[in-house]
Amino acid sequence: MKIRFLGAAKTVTGSFYVIDTEQVRFAVDCGLFQGSRELKEKNYGDFPVDPKSIDFLVLTHAHIDHSGLTPKLSRLGFKGPIYCSPATAELCEVMLPDAGHIQESEVEMKNRKLSRAGKALLEPIYTAEQAVECLKQLRPMNYDEVVRLAEGVEIRLRDAGHILGSSIVELWVEENGEKQKIVFSGDLGQGNQPIIKDPSVIESADYLLMESTYGDRYHKGITNRAEQLKKVIDDTMHRGGNLIIPSFAVERTQDLLYDLSSLQAQGLLYPGIDIYIDSPLAIAATEIFQKSTENYDQDTIDMINSGHHPLKLPNLKYSRSREDSVELNKIKNNAIIISASGMCDAGRIKYHLKYNLWRPECTILFVGYQAVGTLGRRILDGEKLVTIHGDQLVVKADIQSIEAYSAHADQIGLMTWLKNFKQKPKTVFLVHGEEKVQPVLADLIQKELNLPVVIPNWLDEIELKPTEVLSNIQMVQAVPDYRTEALSKALAAEELYLKLRSRLNSIFQEKYEKAQYDELIEKLKQMGNNL
Repeated sequence: MKIRFLGAAKTVTGSFYVIDTEQVRFAVDCGLFQGSRELKEKNYGDFPVDPKSIDFLVLTHAHIDHSGLTPKLSRLGFKGPIYCSPATAELCEVMLPDAGHIQESEVEMKNRKLSRAGKALLEPIYTAEQAVECLKQLRPMNYDEVVRLAEGVEIRLRDAGHILGSSIVELWVEENGEKQKIVFSGDLGQGNQPIIKDPSVIESADYLLMESTYGDRYHKGITNRAEQLKKVIDDTMHRGGNLIIPSFAVERTQDLLYDLSSLQAQGLLYPGIDIYIDSPLAIAATEIFQKSTENYDQDTIDMINSGHHPLKLPNLKYSRSREDSVELNKIKNNAIIISASGMCDAGRIKYHLKYNLWRPECTILFVGYQAVGTLGRRILDGEKLVTIHGDQLVVKADIQSIEAYSAHADQIGLMTWLKNFKQKPKTVFLVHGEEKVQPVLADLIQKELNLPVVIPNWLDEIELKPTEVLSNIQMVQAVPDYRTEALSKALAAEELYLKLRSRLNSIFQEKYEKAQYDELIEKLKQMGNNL
């Protein structure tokens, strides 16, 4: 059996793993790359394997960095079934067409500029219609049931506690009379999150692919998350501004509603405040959450039985149409606007930033992971001048972050989950984490659990053998790629460039006239290109 790491290797997005056995080829996840320009370019290239050769696909959950290239895979010839939990299937039915629509809109906007410049036009990665077409391949599976998918291949989905319907995948592969068990953690949730259940305990594996997003840090203030939110709200409203929250449509938006509802029920929410969800996808996801009570934890069920539904607030308003969204930009104060995308790279949130980012009385509150290179990451890192829809904006709003809203387990959560294994994995493969983060977690796993840890590169291929001495595991490139080293250097150069630009931004903004400042930034860009 061989496994290829075709995404989320030394980066957080683009999860895609292809497994070859003697009888079958299949994949786990097929996600969109997000973040830097170099990463995004991978979305447009050919897949490293022929989509027609893949017999079936398993999705751990509906987040776009795990499911977002599935329509492209189908468009290019993959016709097999797509296995996932029922809730993941429901969420994909709204998320994938929405992703296609966003790509069409973004490409249309870029093509208007390219057309005026006489340049070649772009094609979207896939359209909303193509996304709808691939939904026919979805095959929902219940949690905790062992299902035989092909000759010598069985899987079981377990609750990952990350978002509604998120799954840990237990995979058994039998070859030559010997059976091996591989576990894909998917994205693991932090324990004691509202609404959803905690991650399932897994007790055995021969090999484990484990996410490492927050493998180098602890989430602060988990026990007083609602209090932190209340303080941000109160400070913003006292200044007479709006609170703008870039939020992922699935889970993060619902967690925010849970805490807002709790504050309101206790009489602690700032009076006269209006709460808007300005994202058709977040609205659809919230409606799916409201009816998916079988996935709720006991505390949430008890709350509903007492007559209080945490996702239904009297002052909650849904902004469904584009016209509704435009009207929100006329609101100057006393509003909480929750909008997507969560990393500020697309969607309606960019308009709300455009109308509020330059206002010192407003607050931009980040409640989720911001990938390197995204607009959200640049704002969070302190950049003082950003460009949105071609307009330069000075960042004067108060920039805040509440880490406790992360749906990912932190280092303690990851280690606690890993320590539940009674039959320890022979090797732990760390995936879905930034390159600087993964060695920190790897060192901790090796010291505390004495387990071999491998951090794969993009395109690495590994052969898994029952008798292999796993500490000496051999890793080779599945597809010879002369660009890998250059790509790594380019990513490092871009990160350095962003840090330098942010620092110079702060130093020179007040000291230089705009023309001089723009000239300085252009020189810095050229430095980045030369690097």
